[in-house]
Amino acid sequence: MRGVRPRASASTLEPPIASASAPIHILAADHLRDRFGPPPQLAVVLGSGLGFLIERLAQPVQVPHAELGLPAPTIAGHAGVHAVGLLGGQRVLLVSGRCHLYEGHPADTVVAGVRAMARWGVRTLVLTNAAGSCRPDWLPGTLVRLTDHINMTGCNPLVGPNLDELGPRFPDMSRAYDPELGAQIDSHAQQLGVALQRGVYAAMRGPSYETAAEVRMLGRMGADLVGMSTVPEVIAAVHAGLRVAAFSVVSNLGTGLAAEAADHADVTRVVAAASEPLGRLIERLAAQG
Repeated sequence: MRGVRPRASASTLEPPIASASAPIHILAADHLRDRFGPPPQLAVVLGSGLGFLIERLAQPVQVPHAELGLPAPTIAGHAGVHAVGLLGGQRVLLVSGRCHLYEGHPADTVVAGVRAMARWGVRTLVLTNAAGSCRPDWLPGTLVRLTDHINMTGCNPLVGPNLDELGPRFPDMSRAYDPELGAQIDSHAQQLGVALQRGVYAAMRGPSYETAAEVRMLGRMGADLVGMSTVPEVIAAVHAGLRVAAFSVVSNLGTGLAAEAADHADVTRVVAAASEPLGRLIERLAAQG
């Protein structure tokens, strides 16, 4: 249990059907309920190159983002579908693809899917991403469980009027990555023989990759990884009372740590090749609850 603030009750998260003028996350929550029925307890957002996990679902039902009223991602490696099915014998939601700030979306649009999940009734959120390494010893293919983050995007999805039905005006972020859930994941990794590091993720707005000086700066600030996603979603999820875990698959060494220039196609290929252990870990987490 988080122990810092009460979570929203089921009655709070299941309001009457919204009107057409309602915020995007309210309309999307109604569409999720209409298309998938009762909510699963676990949702997983699949980052670049990780959409293959949908193929592991039994009895899948897939709905494109657009049919839920959510913006479709425009980036290669992000399919843009919600899929509900059985993983490890348990019903889960897999979200293949996300929207990013660098695509021109405002922060509240980027996190609309997370807020819709919370309003629908999902209680645990696992986020995944491809990330550059700020450490020369974390090579491409390294799997990392996030323990904290640094928000360098200049944006926070909670700016503006507070959504009181989801969470408090000033949410505590000291346990953003749920420690109990993290310990459970570490135990699963040990049992499966999956090498799992723990680290801090720095979120940049993008879409340009970081300069060598920026990578050095982030490392000195305490970041182990750098990427262009995840942190807005974590903030919105914590605000809404969800238990959160997140993983990065190192796709490349940060600028200045390797001779090769960063390339998105290479990122997607590297992550897809290195993601099998992460798939096994997520499947075990789903099965064990």
